[in-house]
Formats: sequence, structure tokens, C-alpha cells
Amino acid sequence: MEKLRGNKVVLVGNGAVGSSYAFSMLNQGVCDEFVIIDLNEAKAIGDAMDLNHGVVYAPSPMNIKYGTYSDCGDADLIVICAGAAQKPGETRLDLVGKNMKIFKSIVEEIMASGFDGIFLVATNPVDVLTYAVQKFSGLPENRVIGSGTILDTARFRYLLSSEIGVAADSVHAYIIGEHGDSELAVWSSANVAGIKVVDILEHDEAKMEEIFVKTRDAAYEIIKAKGATYYGVAMGLTRISRAILGNENSVLTVSAKLNGEYGIDDVYIGVPALINRNGVSKVFETPLSEEEKQKFEKSVETLKSIQTPFFE
Repeated sequence: MEKLRGNKVVLVGNGAVGSSYAFSMLNQGVCDEFVIIDLNEAKAIGDAMDLNHGVVYAPSPMNIKYGTYSDCGDADLIVICAGAAQKPGETRLDLVGKNMKIFKSIVEEIMASGFDGIFLVATNPVDVLTYAVQKFSGLPENRVIGSGTILDTARFRYLLSSEIGVAADSVHAYIIGEHGDSELAVWSSANVAGIKVVDILEHDEAKMEEIFVKTRDAAYEIIKAKGATYYGVAMGLTRISRAILGNENSVLTVSAKLNGEYGIDDVYIGVPALINRNGVSKVFETPLSEEEKQKFEKSVETLKSIQTPFFE
């Protein structure tokens, strides 16, 4: 019997982020089949059982199970949350050496299964590791996506909404660049109902800087307080997954490959992109001020300086 085109998702890495993503996916009813792969087989089996016991209260049926790399062959979407976690005081870029080796092994096993779907990468440093997954897999660039600045943008919109007094989804603003310390806020186009946020904030540069710093450094605060961030990024991953599997044509700030956009080549970086069943269908070149262009180029340089030694 011919397999109908479905919504099968495989999660690789069932730690705090991965298990939170699984829970979010179940609660939102995003896919039909969900497979969990993890070195800790017992925990993955236990989580699959626990999640299945909640299916009766989910918005739609979902078949959840523990699996192996052989389950990847007919997957529509593989989400990678595996890898070494960020420790207190450690930057996302500090993780690159550890996670590059882990990822090479993971991707080789996935591709050996015959996988021909879409990769969504969440592990940090996400931009560099997304670049690595594309190189290791050989899949088309549009079908390898990183979570990028999806969470940073959400943090930014939340903080602006709290300051301005409107719902977060009524704030139209982006964080772009590296998912990390060199990211930048696109203040020049941030708006509420077409009114520039900088005007609403009365061009209070101290307040603007405070909001941006809180956005950029939020992960460090959360890691210090509870050891890791996972709920916010899990919601962001679910949002991207829904856009892919639902063929939504939504614009989200993911880590996408640049091929001339913004005058930049050969890097994955957080930018607004059109997301549908093909993955990234288009990268939007958001207008930037001169200062923003300089900051974005610096962010690109930061990422290239990290990835180049591995792929020269």
C-alpha cells in the first residue's frame, strides 16, 4: 500500500529542549507521527509513554514512539536537539568544537536511512551547526534550517509589548544575525500599527538599549537561574514545524543560507524567511539602516570566523 504524504517528525535529542518540543508538538497537534531518538533509551521510551497518555486530551491524534535512525528514512521533518549543553558562563560559540563531532556522526546515520526531508537544527551554536548539517548531509540548502533568531525575536517582541502595553503579536519587530552575542535589533522597521517603535518610545536610547540587552542576554539569566532554557525555544521550534508541515508561507526569523542577500554569501544566519513545505522558499532582505548593516556584517564575520576552520 502506497504511503500517503504525511506529517512524520523525528526528534534527535530528548534532553530538556527536545522533550519540551515533544510536549509542545503534542499540545498543538502539529504532526501525525512523532519519533524520539536518544542515547538514553530508557528516558526516551518513558517520555513516549508519558506523552501518549496525554493524547486523549490533545487537539488531534498523534502516534508517539521511541525509535532509532532507521525510522528517519520516511520522515518529513527531523529536528536535532542533541549535543552538549551550554554551561553557565559559556557562550553558544564555545560549544562548536564539541558539537561538530557529535553532529557529523548523527547526520551520517540519518542520511544512511535514505532520509530526504527537511532538517531543523536547534543545537547551539545553531547557525554554525546548521551550516555543518547542510555540508554533512548534502541536502539542498533550502531544506536545512536553523532555529536562528526565532526565540530572540520572541523575547524582543515580548519585552516591547510589556513596555508599550500592547499584545506581543501586535508588535512587528525582528532580531537578526547570529543567535548569540553579535545579534542585532532592527529598530529602523520595528512598529506597532505602522507607528515606529522608536517614536512610541520617544527615541529614549537608554530604554531601547535596556530592552535590547535584556533580549540578548536573556539566556544567560535563565541558565544562571535554572540551568538551561527550553520552554521558549521549544515553542519556537513548534512554530517553525507548523509552518513547514502546514505549508503556511509564514515569515519567520530562522537561520537560513545567504547566497547574495544582504550582499553576503556562504553563511547560515538569522533572517526573516518564507517558510513552507519546501523549507526556506525565500530570504527577505529587510531594509537596514547603515548602523544596522554594519552590525549585521560584524555578526556575519563572527560566524564565518568560527565555521571557516572546520570547512576550509
